[in-house]
Amino acid sequence: MTHVWICAVGLALATVIGSLLGFFVKGLSHKWNDSILGFCSGVMLAASTIGLIVPAAEMAGLSKWWLVLIGVVAGMLFLNLLDLVVPHLHKITGLDSETHRNNASLNNILLFVMAIALHKLPEGISAGVGFNAADTADAWSVALGIAIQNVPEGMVVIAPLLLAGVSRIRTFVISLAIALLEVIGVWLGYGIGAISEWLLPVMLAFAGGAMLYVVSDEMIPETHSHGYQKAATYALILGFVSLVFIGMAF
Repeated sequence: MTHVWICAVGLALATVIGSLLGFFVKGLSHKWNDSILGFCSGVMLAASTIGLIVPAAEMAGLSKWWLVLIGVVAGMLFLNLLDLVVPHLHKITGLDSETHRNNASLNNILLFVMAIALHKLPEGISAGVGFNAADTADAWSVALGIAIQNVPEGMVVIAPLLLAGVSRIRTFVISLAIALLEVIGVWLGYGIGAISEWLLPVMLAFAGGAMLYVVSDEMIPETHSHGYQKAATYALILGFVSLVFIGMAF
């Protein structure tokens, strides 16, 4: 239980740190933004495959391979359903300050915040479900990967809110609320995974499928939309390899 609390608080803290940095870091270029997001994409890609789907397959075994397939597909469909309810991140934020000042309405900004918030639940589930396994090394690798991704994501939340005229205090309170959603997700994932050993590989695969969907549908297209796809690709590979070695260190 202590490990679950450490994970939950750590993920929330990473989001808060990113939000605090967002108050001070302004005018980040497309190239740097795409490179950072590319690195995070690689980290999340490694976390979803090596940290979630592979352990799920090992638990299920060849005789129950279909459990893993069902979990991955369900995770992808779940995020696809969220996309029908909330807009794509890259369609709402943009990165140019002038675009926000001239065109962004407060309703669009709130929809963007909702999109970020809803993605925190499956991220938290991804981290929490793995702590039901006998070996929690993979769970810590996944949690670390999500934490690394939470820092720039926390920064991204701040800018559009400030540009929409939301006060700094209200903006920070909103970022705290979003961070708390991930805490709920961690405990939700841990609780669901603890119901039965049969359900654990399904939940691991579900979390992995959800993360793969986010990386493929949101993160990678965003890094390739401003002409810096080469830098973003190199950063993705670096992020993937980094988490591999971090996992080995655990």
